[in-house]
Amino acid sequence: MLYNTIQYVVDNGVGTLTFNRPSVSNGFNVEMCKEILDAMARAGADDSVRVLLINAEGKVFSAGGDLTEMERAVDSGDTESLFEIVELVAEISLAMKRLPKPVVMSIQGAAAGAAFNMALAADFVIASSNVRFIQAFVNVGLAPDAGGLYLLTRAIGMNRAMHIVMTGEAVPAERGKELGFVYKVTELEDLETATKRLVDKLAKGPANSYRVMKEMMFAAFLSDWEQYKALEVEKQCSLGLTADFKEGVRAFAERRRPKFGQ
Repeated sequence: MLYNTIQYVVDNGVGTLTFNRPSVSNGFNVEMCKEILDAMARAGADDSVRVLLINAEGKVFSAGGDLTEMERAVDSGDTESLFEIVELVAEISLAMKRLPKPVVMSIQGAAAGAAFNMALAADFVIASSNVRFIQAFVNVGLAPDAGGLYLLTRAIGMNRAMHIVMTGEAVPAERGKELGFVYKVTELEDLETATKRLVDKLAKGPANSYRVMKEMMFAAFLSDWEQYKALEVEKQCSLGLTADFKEGVRAFAERRRPKFGQ
C-alpha cells in the first residue's frame, strides 16, 4: 500500500509509524486509519521488526478525529463515513494490544480524543512536558471511542476515568505519569533521544518473552474487549446521529461554545 497520510520505515529492528497530516493536527480520517492498520499488520508480520514506534510530524501529536471531515459529513448527511471512523479507531487500539511486539508512543503537543485512547493502548508512552491528554468527546456530544473507557478505567480506576471523560479537562503529561499511563516525561528537545534509548533497548530484548507477556496480559485484563467494542461502536454511532453531535461539530467550526439540548 502507498501511504498518503503516514510514513512507515524499518531500521535496526524498529518499525516507525509516523502520523503525517500536520496541517490538520494529524486528525484521523478513514484513509489514515486504514493506512495505520496496514502498517501495523506489516510490523506484526515482519520478523525483522522487534518493536513498533508510533510518533507524529508537527507540533501536535494528534487532535483525534478530523473535525473538518466531521463537519463535512454532518453538513452532507454522510453518516456512513462517520460510522466507519468509529469502527476503524476501535480496531487500531485493539490491534496495538494484540500486536505481539512492544508498542511505544512518542508524543508531543497534545493527544486528544482517539489519540489519547490509542496512547492508552500503547505499552509505553514517552511524552514531552508540554503534552496535554484530552478526552475531547464531551465537547462534541460524543462518548470515548478507540477503547477509551475500557482502557482508561483499567489504567486509572472507574471514578477518575469518569471525571476525565465527563469534564473533558486536559491531563498534563506529569499528571499522566502520576496516574500511570505515561512511562516517562521529558523536555521537548530531549524527546527523540529518550525515545531512541527506550526503543533500542526493547529491540535488543527477548522477542519471545515480550510476545508471551502481551498474550498473558490480554488474557488477564482484556479478554472481553471484543464484546465491549461492539457496544462502543453501537453507542458512538447512535450519538453521531443526535442533534447534540451536530451542534458540537458546528460550534467547533464556528469557534463558539456549543448549546446542547436545544
